[in-house]
Amino acid sequence: MPRRVFFSFHYDADNWRASQVRNIGAVDGNPAASDNDWESVTRGGDAAIKRWIAGQMYGRTCAVVLIGANTANRKWINFEISESWNQGLGVVGIHVHRLKDRNQQQSAKGLNPFDYVSFTKSGAALSSVIPTHDPPFWDSRDVYGHIGANIADWIEEAVALRAVY
Repeated sequence: MPRRVFFSFHYDADNWRASQVRNIGAVDGNPAASDNDWESVTRGGDAAIKRWIAGQMYGRTCAVVLIGANTANRKWINFEISESWNQGLGVVGIHVHRLKDRNQQQSAKGLNPFDYVSFTKSGAALSSVIPTHDPPFWDSRDVYGHIGANIADWIEEAVALRAVY
């Protein structure tokens, strides 16, 4: 049975790439929000966004942060990473910049979003313990295949790692 995961990503820039990863089928991910759904949530302000994120995380064992060109240090990405870690979820990052978007374009590699979120007690960046994976291919199909072949293992490793911390 696939793990139930929460996907975190920069919606405007990477929703197309995120949907590709979701369609791999190796994991059971949170349902995608449509543009209209997300606009409705955001109209409710920060409290509504936090409630929506909490609902999306409920019952998940791992958060998969899909890292695009502009994912790092975004308010809600940082919040999702912090909440995932604080709730005891495994957390892993996957660079998706070489997956093509709806316009058949790749993007630049983004910075590590875990550099911008710290452990509460020590202040050390979560990047010191959370792994990120950057598929070693340039062709979008090869990147997709690599993610598909490895995502379940990466998630299991993240869950096991979280049990240690």
